[in-house]
Amino acid sequence: MLRFVLRRFGVMVLTMLSLTMIVFYMVNLEPNLRKLALNQIEMRSSDEQIESWLSRQGYRQNILVRYAQWLGVIRKQPIIDPATHKPVPRFSYCGEPAKPYYGGKLQGEFGCSTKFRTAVSEKIVPALAATVRLMFWVLALVVPTSLLIGILAGMREGSRTDRVLSVVSIATTATPEYVSGVIFTVIFASWLGWLNGSAASTAEQGLTVYNFTLPVMTMAISAIGYIARMTRASMAEVMTQQYIRTARLKGLPFSHVVIKHALRNALITPFTVIMLQVPWLLTGVVIVETMFRYQGFGFTLNEAASNNDIDLLLGCSLVSVVVVLVTQLISDIGYALLNPRIRVG
Repeated sequence: MLRFVLRRFGVMVLTMLSLTMIVFYMVNLEPNLRKLALNQIEMRSSDEQIESWLSRQGYRQNILVRYAQWLGVIRKQPIIDPATHKPVPRFSYCGEPAKPYYGGKLQGEFGCSTKFRTAVSEKIVPALAATVRLMFWVLALVVPTSLLIGILAGMREGSRTDRVLSVVSIATTATPEYVSGVIFTVIFASWLGWLNGSAASTAEQGLTVYNFTLPVMTMAISAIGYIARMTRASMAEVMTQQYIRTARLKGLPFSHVVIKHALRNALITPFTVIMLQVPWLLTGVVIVETMFRYQGFGFTLNEAASNNDIDLLLGCSLVSVVVVLVTQLISDIGYALLNPRIRVG
């Protein structure tokens, strides 16, 4: 198992380098750099002024050199003030030194946000913490509910309960977040007035019942249906196995057969699906958090993309890549531990 984990970790590092290099190249395309320059100087700036700013800020360096500086294996260089001809930091509001220094991902630095004029880490960490809190309550609602629905439907395949629960699961899975979010807003905020924007704020600034409860419900409704369908299919397959029939013929109670013999084997596939839902939830929060103005990771990623905040966008991309790769590793390890037929070489 240790050799397997180390091998997968090596593959994760190579994958992370490849994906971050692609993202780094894409966000540094010429239209994005020109848009960044226009946002930082003036919208009516001439081509010469734009080119001068990009060259002075180091954006005209070789793309591989800039990527190595972003990683932290090559020193970043300060810029030269055209008025005093002295070195000054590229972004003074982030506390960058006015001298060459190593400042990249290997040193724990994520760069400077040109939109929010602060260090990227100071923007990502609170946003990621808010999204983790949101995703925790989503999973706390999704996991037991979807497993219960899937087990009840799969225990008696073809029954009326199975058909009703399957229809509900398919309907919720087929409904996009932006549709269910609007429906929940109309029902609970407009018609019933339970979760409107005037609801009392919690102890955390900017966090209200409206912009937290409705996002949890919106993200959970689709995930519940999908996991319930996977659980139902796995449970139905297990219930047809020979050892289940043998246990039933021995006279064991049906509930005892389900809990003692069928449940563990039926949960192998749902466990993998649940772990793979974490990256899906991380991408789904972009729509949901923007819709409900929830100041989380998805909202920050949308702001970075809208304002062409290169360092912030790269930081969010790196976090997303790490989350996807780590959850896949945990899923593979958990699958091997749950399924005794799997042997890790």
